[in-house]
Amino acid sequence: MTHPAKTLCPYCGVGCGLEVLPPAQPGKATNRDGEGTPIWQVRGDRAHPSSQGMVCVKGATVSEPLHKDRLKYPMMRDSLDEPFRRVSWDEALDRIVSRIQTVRNTQGVDALCMYGSGQFQTEDYYIAQKLLKGCLGTNNFDANSRLCMSSAVAGYIRSFGADGPPCCYEDLDLTDCAFLIGTNTAECHPIVFNRLKKHHKKNPHVKLIVVDPRRTQTAEVADLHLAIKPGTDIDLLNGMAHLLLKWNCLDDEFIQQHTNGFAQFSDLLRTYTPEFVAQRCEISVEDLETAARYWGKSQRVLSMWSMGVNQSSEGTAKVCSIVNLHLMTGQIGKPGAGPFSLTGQPNAMGGREAGGLCGLLPGYRSVVNSQHRAEVEQFWRLPAGRISPTAGRTGWEMITGLETGDIGLLWVVATNPAVSMPDLERTKAALRRSPFTIYQDCYNPTEMVDYAHVLLPAAQWSEKTGVMTNSERCITLCSAFRTPPGEARADWAIFAEVGRRLGFGNQFAFNNSAEVYAEFTRLTRYCPCDQTGITHDRLIYEGPLQWPCLDFGLPLTGFEFNPKSKLQNLKYEAKRLYLDRQFYTPDRRARFVPYHSKGLAEPPDPAYPFVLTTGRLYGHWHTQSRTGRIPKIQQMHPHPFIEIHPRDAKKLAVEEGELVEVRSRRGFARFPVRVTKAITPGTVFVPMHWGSLWADHAEANALTHPAACPDSKQPELKACAVQILPVRLGSTIAENHVVEVTRDNHSDNHIEAIAAPLSGRN
Repeated sequence: MTHPAKTLCPYCGVGCGLEVLPPAQPGKATNRDGEGTPIWQVRGDRAHPSSQGMVCVKGATVSEPLHKDRLKYPMMRDSLDEPFRRVSWDEALDRIVSRIQTVRNTQGVDALCMYGSGQFQTEDYYIAQKLLKGCLGTNNFDANSRLCMSSAVAGYIRSFGADGPPCCYEDLDLTDCAFLIGTNTAECHPIVFNRLKKHHKKNPHVKLIVVDPRRTQTAEVADLHLAIKPGTDIDLLNGMAHLLLKWNCLDDEFIQQHTNGFAQFSDLLRTYTPEFVAQRCEISVEDLETAARYWGKSQRVLSMWSMGVNQSSEGTAKVCSIVNLHLMTGQIGKPGAGPFSLTGQPNAMGGREAGGLCGLLPGYRSVVNSQHRAEVEQFWRLPAGRISPTAGRTGWEMITGLETGDIGLLWVVATNPAVSMPDLERTKAALRRSPFTIYQDCYNPTEMVDYAHVLLPAAQWSEKTGVMTNSERCITLCSAFRTPPGEARADWAIFAEVGRRLGFGNQFAFNNSAEVYAEFTRLTRYCPCDQTGITHDRLIYEGPLQWPCLDFGLPLTGFEFNPKSKLQNLKYEAKRLYLDRQFYTPDRRARFVPYHSKGLAEPPDPAYPFVLTTGRLYGHWHTQSRTGRIPKIQQMHPHPFIEIHPRDAKKLAVEEGELVEVRSRRGFARFPVRVTKAITPGTVFVPMHWGSLWADHAEANALTHPAACPDSKQPELKACAVQILPVRLGSTIAENHVVEVTRDNHSDNHIEAIAAPLSGRN
């Protein structure tokens, strides 16, 4: 019998283990797709500690689009109005290297930018950092994690002194009170939610609180659903803290011995009376008191959040406000408790570890810290001062840099900013102005293809070997089990080859990804995310491992830092952080970080009276590069829509299925109406998955704005002000609302948009 390949699901940050078997098995019928192509068989890995054999529809169908619409060969063109021509790898790489050298000589290294992805494996992330931040000397590497988890990073650093979720999935089975805010966990992290739901159902004393302006599938099973007004999260959190302080539901010993700043925090709470908070949040005083009572009476409180908290102009403040509740009640550093950010992408955690944002360096280091820069320069055998002391451009700052002409080369890898960036028409206009854009991905077409001068075919999940870290700091080896199509190459190998051709051969003398990971882990020694005890071989023989994990080969119970470190005596524990209640701040105390609520960056007004919020659906993933090519998921979610409360639908004189035009100050989109009481009046919801390839004028980010958190630089994609107008076309759904993507048999780049009714799409 063929042994299954062990790997990790490449979608969300839950990090479910998968087993994959070849298409044809003796004695069994071969599963085939609609085109007759054999499909690799995927099932949950029961031995994987994070998912225990469970898998959602995305993971179960992940092998189906592996062969569809693949970018197989390098392609180039001189201008965006020309067709692509197939070229050799040598020709494409020579063009890229020549352009990099030209830009360095004429505009300087800070005119070079790379925008990466949480879809990267850690090895991809690491080599990209070494190339840009090290060898080239620019910190202009950012990733779509900027749109996802950067507020969680900033919040953890402000409160604890370092990044890193302190909890683990076992806490889902142990908590007395789960507080979910800004997360539709049932749809976005379904395996985590299923585990929590099972624990909640089995133990009647366990309370589940869900904070969301929508009554989602997550909220349906809650003991308490707080449908707060968008932008009032901090009001709610401070209001709960006010009551906990008033009722003396405090852990005084923990506050006195292990925290700083409680006096300032308690002073701030005075204004957040129940009446004030209830009015601000548009909830009842009774519900506010119930939420605080559930928290205060529980022995083990676990909070979880995702994009609804992070994607905000107050993202970092919201994260710190959640942590403040944990600190005042001592709900951290023990099983079943703690502030747990749910990562959006499969390896966003690995990206944070490898330095994959514009202000980071590998090993949870910072580019603004001179000692950190010196450590990395010495390790990479680079001249002192090579790494820039200032943070590079964020993803959005790359867009504004294209507008001003300050960027001479943009390298986009494994992500689709032509759909996912805010203020999308402005984004597209900036992308069209780019003098030279490299797009490195595995599918063609995607929306980003239209803005590229060079296309590089990348090997994707199943075709390359590397590691990914999930939300609970669990590292899994994703082994290659099939050959990349055409001439596709692993991302890290492409970056390394460019580095060698630029003259940095000694820095990129790797034969395989195992050697890349081995070098990276050495750079994590004595860092909070120490992985020196993990190798590809060990992951093959022992299975997934959580960091911190030292080089003596066992998950740690405790060790001392390098004597030069200010944290030299801090203890580690593999499953959970902070069990000894020692933190990563200079005095090893956690910080209360008080914030007043400022509300939405763009509140509604008479001209734009509704708040638009956006989010994911259970079956789809981001911009549909994979899931849009899976028939089962297409049938599950055949078209975009807008959720409107019946009260608002009546005012607008629109009914179920009718088409409406949604306008913001930046653009417009059109959606068929879904009338539902599951949305708060005055708020509307649209899914974010549909770009121009999959539907006509249904891009959520044509409406959103780029205003961002001042600390994390994460845009407020979750809320903007809109107006809604009915579209009267003589039918409930415009026949040209959805477009199908087809392919010319003679071209790898030809896209034809065929008008089709929604009911016919699959």
